[in-house]
Amino acid sequence: MRELLKFELRGGHALFLEEGDITRQAVDAIVNAANSSLMGGGGVDGAIHRAGGPAILEECKRVVARQGHLPTGQAVSTTGGRLKAAFVIHTVGPIWRGGMEGEAGLLASCYRETIHLADRLHLHTMAFPAISTGVYGYPVTQAAEIAFRATLEELAETRTVHEVRFVVFSDEAYRIFADAGRRYIEDRPSLAKIHKIQLSSPDEREP
Repeated sequence: MRELLKFELRGGHALFLEEGDITRQAVDAIVNAANSSLMGGGGVDGAIHRAGGPAILEECKRVVARQGHLPTGQAVSTTGGRLKAAFVIHTVGPIWRGGMEGEAGLLASCYRETIHLADRLHLHTMAFPAISTGVYGYPVTQAAEIAFRATLEELAETRTVHEVRFVVFSDEAYRIFADAGRRYIEDRPSLAKIHKIQLSSPDEREP
């Protein structure tokens, strides 16, 4: 039986944490941890392009032709192709270089700018991977703390986005993100309530 954590914020906003396959999420937008060329790659990036089909890459090519490579910490949107999500929002996370080259600010910008863009697109639900924690080498514990802080702060200010999901790739990443979320809320008990939900199937979700 799988577990889902729900962080219930005031105003009807919610943040969910689960282990799973982000390409299967039935949300308005899934977030791609892309490289600056937007031409696809490994990890989450490759999985999203494979699941969504060639329409995503074709639109990425048009974006690059129009505005050049995507800077680290920024975000752009494309079609979701064959995905359940109508949109993919691509963001470029920082490569970990020891933490002394502005990586934390750039990673926070990925979450903030992506949520800003989803809000401008009038989207309601979106799902994030653990940005930069794969081949870019960002330590998961530090990345999780940044992800929760930036996301919860932005989610409280959004106009249309009311649900965000963190979809992580392993039991260990789930545990680290869950611990980071609990620590953040423990320091701010008025911000959110935490609920643990047991899922009997991979596709079961909180209504």
